[in-house]
Amino acid sequence: MFQKLKDNLKNSYSPYSNFPVSAIVVMKDGREFTGVNIENASYGATVCAERTAIFKAVSEGCRKSDFQALHLMVGSGRIGMPCFMCRQVITEFMDPDAEIICYSTEGDKETYKVRDLCPAPFEL
Repeated sequence: MFQKLKDNLKNSYSPYSNFPVSAIVVMKDGREFTGVNIENASYGATVCAERTAIFKAVSEGCRKSDFQALHLMVGSGRIGMPCFMCRQVITEFMDPDAEIICYSTEGDKETYKVRDLCPAPFEL
């Protein structure tokens, strides 16, 4: 997964922050959906890599019960974490015990459960 994430960083469109991010969501049936951050001069129109990957999976017919794990890498050399907007989306589609694995471009990684990164999501 490390090399797939690293290769995917080149697809990031991040001319404003120069902070490329790559994500891959893995479904329980083994399918993988990639995502990158896509920035916009109007910063509010920017979409994070995690949401891009999740939305691609949903647009291809995947549902909440299908998600197994999320892998994430930022291009800064350090381990990056999902922003809080992404964490809210993650809680919408992933089980509380699903794993979020965060990598550095140097090969370090940290693994978290959704429940640990999103202990109090917004719910209706």
